[in-house]
Amino acid sequence: MSLSRRGLLVRSAAVMAGVQVAGVKRMFGADEKSKPGVQMYMVQADYKKDPAGTLKQLAAIGYGYVEAFAMGISSIPDFKKMLADAGLGCPAGHFGFGFMPTEKVLDQASELGVKYAISSVLPPGPANGAAAAAGMMAKMNHLTADDFKGMAANANQIGEAAKKKGLQFAYHNHNVEFKKFEGGQTGYDILLKETDPALVKLEVDAGWVAAGGSDPAKLISAHADLVKLIHFKDFSTVTPPINELGPEAGGHIVDLGTGVAPLKAAYEAAKKAGVEYFIVDHDPPFKGKTALEAAKLDYAYVAGLMKA
Repeated sequence: MSLSRRGLLVRSAAVMAGVQVAGVKRMFGADEKSKPGVQMYMVQADYKKDPAGTLKQLAAIGYGYVEAFAMGISSIPDFKKMLADAGLGCPAGHFGFGFMPTEKVLDQASELGVKYAISSVLPPGPANGAAAAAGMMAKMNHLTADDFKGMAANANQIGEAAKKKGLQFAYHNHNVEFKKFEGGQTGYDILLKETDPALVKLEVDAGWVAAGGSDPAKLISAHADLVKLIHFKDFSTVTPPINELGPEAGGHIVDLGTGVAPLKAAYEAAKKAGVEYFIVDHDPPFKGKTALEAAKLDYAYVAGLMKA
């Protein structure tokens, strides 16, 4: 996650808190599961300049659906209309859980009509308000074992609230979860141990897992019943492991298939596990190309895996 993405998460939580809820309607494309999807943060700058045109370009590339970056959406009704016009589904979204009241976040997810409401980053405790959120994000590189227990408790509470609204909560990882504590246990191990599998599912970001020093294919295979979505992100190097968010990690992100993250093995494990959604998540900046050009290259890579 780039520093700008972390900043946007904090700034836009306040914007999304004012979104009006106007009914529930699920946004699914007819054949969305047969195609790759894309996390909207990848094209956030383009979307801000030309929302409808950006969505139509993603559909023209071949994407069947988007995973919303809800913190960047100013009007959910307008977003849903543009999705429909572009012929795109929206089965999942990243939301500002922990950075604003859970009920408001779940209202957004319900209005958007997603199946999976996912935490882009989940703090170990509430961080409502811009100042509190900024301080919490600064803490993400220095999480303790107790912090991960707090995150797990937070995830269980969100998952229970989501279930009551007919939604499924899922946890999206970065690389910070794979730092090892005394005894070799990782933060991710703690999360898996402390969360209720009926309430908390997983969106495994294979690239971040590899960057953090773990094997995404083994992780997916070991927790096949929990993994419902997978993100594809590639890195020019994953050795030595990078367990902090920031410019060092972000600087190694490359086009899918051009790096060293074991994405093919992760895909095969995900397919065997019955993972539902296969999603491109390529953080900016993009080297020598536009975001949409990168999205086209990344689509070709994931579509190739899915057709193999």
